[in-house]
Amino acid sequence: MVTKLTLTMDKAAIEKAKEYAREKNKSLSKLVEGYLKRLDSREIPLSLKNLHAPITDSLTGLMGPDDGRDYKELLDEARMDWFKRM
Repeated sequence: MVTKLTLTMDKAAIEKAKEYAREKNKSLSKLVEGYLKRLDSREIPLSLKNLHAPITDSLTGLMGPDDGRDYKELLDEARMDWFKRM
């Protein structure tokens, strides 16, 4: 079921997001939906939570979980994070 959502944010951030969406030939709604669907996939895998060595402690979370997404998807997510911080 599709439901309408109203967001309030900085106009400059909206314009940048719209430009990014146009470059990707996607709607802004689809970009936001994709971002929101990925929010729960950011948890560190259980196998890494139990490691406690100086090197693993400093590296854990650096690359994020390997959830099978390709570089473009990860880059899209990083860009959306950048827009969110504005």
